[in-house]
Amino acid sequence: MLGIADKVNNFSQIPDVLARWDVLTVAGFLFSMEFIADKIPYIDSTWDAISTAIRPTVGAVIGVLLAGDASSLDQAVLGVVGGGTALLSHLVKAGSRLAINSSPEPVTNIGASLAEDVAVLAVVAFAINNPEAAAAIAGVALALGLIMLFFLAKVIRRGWRRWKKKDPITASL
Repeated sequence: MLGIADKVNNFSQIPDVLARWDVLTVAGFLFSMEFIADKIPYIDSTWDAISTAIRPTVGAVIGVLLAGDASSLDQAVLGVVGGGTALLSHLVKAGSRLAINSSPEPVTNIGASLAEDVAVLAVVAFAINNPEAAAAIAGVALALGLIMLFFLAKVIRRGWRRWKKKDPITASL
């Protein structure tokens, strides 16, 4: 999205490298894969597993690009923050998707995926003109996602332990 925005409007705060055609082509391909895979239960979790290496790496690269050349400690830290934030947001997405996949119907998965797509588009579009406010919104959303994931994992573990303790014959009734 940043590359397309820079290509269309030539924003000074967006690194020019993001608007290169080769970068846009790869990003477009990955977005297309994500858009399709994300709507299919369990395929989305497989895609998330593959993306565990991709998303944090790209987040770190974009963090360095936005900071300028990483010749100072501050700029290098921004790259690490970009990668760390991308990793945490990926964990929230992948973890919540695993929980959603426990539902047998596909509507929840498709709805969650479309909501994620709209939220990302909105925050990135807002970030182009209001980067500090968008960073604050993204930070709050990330914190809420991590808290939700913590409680969700706790509930899933508790349910799993209860299920394991039940007698198999009475559990199936």
